[in-house]
Amino acid sequence: MVCGGFACSKNALCALNVVYMLVGLLLIGVAAWGKGLGLVSSIHIIGGVIAVGVFLLLIAVAGLVGAVNHHQVLLFFYMIILGLVFIFQFAISCSCLAINRNKQMDVINASWWVMSNSTRHELERSFDCCGLFNLTMPYLQDDTSCGAMCKTRSSACQMCGEKFLKHSDEALKILGGVGLFFSFTEILGVWLAMRFRNQKDPRANPSAFL
Repeated sequence: MVCGGFACSKNALCALNVVYMLVGLLLIGVAAWGKGLGLVSSIHIIGGVIAVGVFLLLIAVAGLVGAVNHHQVLLFFYMIILGLVFIFQFAISCSCLAINRNKQMDVINASWWVMSNSTRHELERSFDCCGLFNLTMPYLQDDTSCGAMCKTRSSACQMCGEKFLKHSDEALKILGGVGLFFSFTEILGVWLAMRFRNQKDPRANPSAFL
């Protein structure tokens, strides 16, 4: 049987969806692990990661069931949903890689001032820093109320904005690269589903194939 045949397309599509299932379970597990150890305290972040994991898991299950049963309707909707996911993921991944340092500073600055005081103090303790950027009066207000450990060791603490920029730059590059990689696997999944959907099962009744 050549690789372009029915069995090869079916096995390749099943294997791809098994990988998607593992990634979905990994996202759910990592989110639960991070919450359990207290690494991430924001319920919105945890909920977002779990939602992405569950969504990916559902898509993978639909693709796997459609591939195993050669189900035309499931494969059709699988192609449509995976194609839409590719468009959004590709656009977001490109945006993550293209955003520059000034834009990151604007986003961090805007996010910082919409946070509650308790959230800002929690971040200062977690990153061992005080204030965001040295913008005179706002910075002095944050610095005086800062409860980070660095205040006990020295009168001058590193600004949180510098640490946030370092972490955000690394995170955006990783997210953009991983997102681009998975977006191309999604195109592969759409192509495999389209090809497999239009192939004839050699074991099926010839008159049943549309």
